[in-house]
Amino acid sequence: MSTFRIRSYVPRGRRTQAQERAYQELWPQVGLQIENGLLNYPQIFGRNAPCYLEIGFGSGQSLLALAAARSDCDFIGVETHQPGIGALCMGIQSAALSNIRIYYADVIDVLEKCIAPDSLHGIQIFFPDPWQKRRHHQRRLIQPAFIQHVTSRLQTNGILHLATDWQDYSCEMLQALSAAPQLINLAGAGQFSSERSSQRPIVTKFEMRALREGRNIWEMQCVKA
Repeated sequence: MSTFRIRSYVPRGRRTQAQERAYQELWPQVGLQIENGLLNYPQIFGRNAPCYLEIGFGSGQSLLALAAARSDCDFIGVETHQPGIGALCMGIQSAALSNIRIYYADVIDVLEKCIAPDSLHGIQIFFPDPWQKRRHHQRRLIQPAFIQHVTSRLQTNGILHLATDWQDYSCEMLQALSAAPQLINLAGAGQFSSERSSQRPIVTKFEMRALREGRNIWEMQCVKA
């Protein structure tokens, strides 16, 4: 069990009527529960396929696009933002996707109680809350202890993939990744990825706003040795 607890989110927001309707209709099929314990991926997806975990999928735009583009893979999303979960449910219905499952839960609980060590092909964390004020930086999710924890859930040769639009956070991310002995930076030690990954198939509304406001995107991919 983990000895740390990062509270990197504040539950907020209410689903629209359309989101609530999609959630109520779809949750029995796609919703996962912490209390059900360790996941059996072939059982919950009905097949054997590479499985990826996305932590904090927001409104689900990127996850939907990725799941549609990679129908040969399965995806588990974790989120605490109810409107985002509702939006993802709407998208799953609209695209008739069968390769996404969802947790409405704290990711620490999901990692500790539901994800077996050495079981995932990839973990992706795109644009986690930057907690911009310096006094709140301790709430940032990407810290060395957390990186060690998520790395333990990756298979050998599994990929840990991060992205942020805040420069100071990107430096903290890179330091945390560099401190993990099992991770090898695919761009080279201490480097950011120079090209956009195919695992981020679309520019989301959130990312577009960051670009309009003049912020760059820093992306990092590491493989577990």
